[in-house]
Amino acid sequence: MNSTTALLSATEEAALVERLLARDEQALRLLHDCYSRSLYAVILRLVHDQTLAEDLLQEGLLKVWLSISHYDPERGRLFTWMVRVCCNRAIDALRSPRHRFHHGTRSLEIGSAQRVSAPTSFNPEHIGLRELTLKLKPRQREVIDLLYFGGCTQSETAEQLGIPLATVKTRARTAIQVLAQLVR
Repeated sequence: MNSTTALLSATEEAALVERLLARDEQALRLLHDCYSRSLYAVILRLVHDQTLAEDLLQEGLLKVWLSISHYDPERGRLFTWMVRVCCNRAIDALRSPRHRFHHGTRSLEIGSAQRVSAPTSFNPEHIGLRELTLKLKPRQREVIDLLYFGGCTQSETAEQLGIPLATVKTRARTAIQVLAQLVR
């Protein structure tokens, strides 16, 4: 990954979106140069696999290119929208039967050499928490995904989503209250 992390100003971002809408391939290169490193970091935190993260970054940027007409600047910054696109792509990949098959099995040699032990840490998948989060509002879910499944701090989540830290805390608290009601 040899890209910079220079996020663009709102004016530069608006001009970039216009160029992307005009199908300017140089704009796509600029988008990659400015945002790929940050997007890659977000994806890697979700998937914990460098090769998969690189593939998902390319798929995510392709999706951004193909669906830039769906971006609404009134709803947030371009980077925030791209994070959502890439995170959704990563989550879809993690949920895919193919991914689960390849990462949920081990070779017989590895399996016989290691003893199966009880989990030593909390895994939200064990209690179906991931499925419960699907009942949250999208903005609450994206915060929970980054905080609890992506391993981000509240500050990192605020930065990645381009929202104030207080908003992250409010959305997380509200989401936890909703989840608590769902499990009762």
